[in-house]
Amino acid sequence: MQTDGGRAIATFAGGCFWCLEPVFSDLEGVLSAVPGYSGGHVKNPSYEDVCTGTTGHAEAVQVEFDPRRISYRDLLEVFFAAHDPTTPNRQGEDVGHQYRSAIFFHTPEQEAEARRIVAELGAAPDPHWEGRRIVTEIQPFRAFYPAEDYHRDYFRRNPDKGYCRLVIAPKYAKFRQRFAARLKDPAQSPSS
Repeated sequence: MQTDGGRAIATFAGGCFWCLEPVFSDLEGVLSAVPGYSGGHVKNPSYEDVCTGTTGHAEAVQVEFDPRRISYRDLLEVFFAAHDPTTPNRQGEDVGHQYRSAIFFHTPEQEAEARRIVAELGAAPDPHWEGRRIVTEIQPFRAFYPAEDYHRDYFRRNPDKGYCRLVIAPKYAKFRQRFAARLKDPAQSPSS
């Protein structure tokens, strides 16, 4: 989906949105990364609704980006590095359909690129996946509902909370090291 000024939108679900938001926010060419809910059948769900597992939504991040500065392919590479796409309905201790791995494509080109990278990764999987196959869903985008304000910039605002220190911080540090050349500010710390 192209927006005014050559901007485009991508929507990804890869477990807890608190983990994905800071990763995408730090990439050069990303204009915004908003946590929210996508892929469900209930309009305007709340966090509590989604946590019941009955709305069909996944915790997701909607990324607005400048495709002249970062490609959709680059976003997909970061997405697959930032979570485990081989665990159905789970990321670590977060378990449930709302934590599934999913790509909600906005255009036929996004769908084709997502399917292409899944095929490539399936042919040469990440050794950390221990030979497990990718279970990431690839679905047409239907709707995105921004999460409540307290979820936005959660990691940056709460770096000392247990979940942030034990779960998000190690993933975030690994991401920053692996993708240092693609960061807006390589020297930035998580709490800045």
